[in-house]
Amino acid sequence: MRGGNSDDFCRCQVCLGKYTLLGDEENPRLAMFERSLPFFGCGIGWCCFLLGFLCPLIWYIAALLYCCKYYNRDPRERPGLAASAVLATIFTAATIVALSVLLIIDIL
Repeated sequence: MRGGNSDDFCRCQVCLGKYTLLGDEENPRLAMFERSLPFFGCGIGWCCFLLGFLCPLIWYIAALLYCCKYYNRDPRERPGLAASAVLATIFTAATIVALSVLLIIDIL
C-alpha cells in the first residue's frame, strides 16, 4: 500500500478494503495516540489514583499534574488525573474535619 492519505484502503484479502490507514500526513498528532499508555495501559492518572489509596501523597502529585495541564501531552490521561485531583480534595477535607474534631475533643 502506498501513500499516507486517509482515502487509501487496504487491498489485502483479509481486510477487503474495510479499514483506512491510521497515519495521516495532514494531522501527525493522530499518530501520537497509537502507542499504549504507560503503567500497563492504565496511564499515569489511573495509576496515581490506585496507588493513592496506599499513600495519599500520590493524589496530590496527580492533582499537581492535572493543574499543570499534563493531559495536553496525551488527552487519555485526563480522566485519571481528574479523579486523583477529586480524591485529593476529598482527602484534604476529611483530614481537616478529623483534625478539627480531635482538637475540639482535646480542648473539652
